Amino acid sequence: MPLAERKANVTWEGNLTEGKGTINSVGSGAFGSLPVTWASRTERSDGKTSPEELIAAAHASCYAMQFSNVLNKNSTPAQRLDVEALCTLDRVNGAATIVSMDLDVRGQVEGLDQEGFERLANDAKLGCPVSRALQGNLEIRLTATLEK
Repeated sequence: MPLAERKANVTWEGNLTEGKGTINSVGSGAFGSLPVTWASRTERSDGKTSPEELIAAAHASCYAMQFSNVLNKNSTPAQRLDVEALCTLDRVNGAATIVSMDLDVRGQVEGLDQEGFERLANDAKLGCPVSRALQGNLEIRLTATLEK
């Protein structure tokens, strides 16, 4: 039996460039419908989301949880972690492809220096389930800054 299964429902109407879609629901009910279009992916978001934005949100939240766990197991629990993820879509051999993810973590952690913070941040990247799903498919870059 799997540890977890989550689902979402999406409806798309029309062709790729002029059509529009709606993320109708997510199984948890955590958020309502969200509009999505090709233009929101490649031009201006105009209040609409994109798969890349949702992947960035998933990666940032998963990484924050994993890093928190790594820090706790090191007996240096975080007072605060702020994680920003930037998911980049580009063309590869003429096809739209997610090519990279940049994770930027800033943290307040007692008992660590910058070097230790970076080492544990990298350990968290290796153990993060979303990082593990993406690894080998795109470049994942990490910047870790310890704030005092």
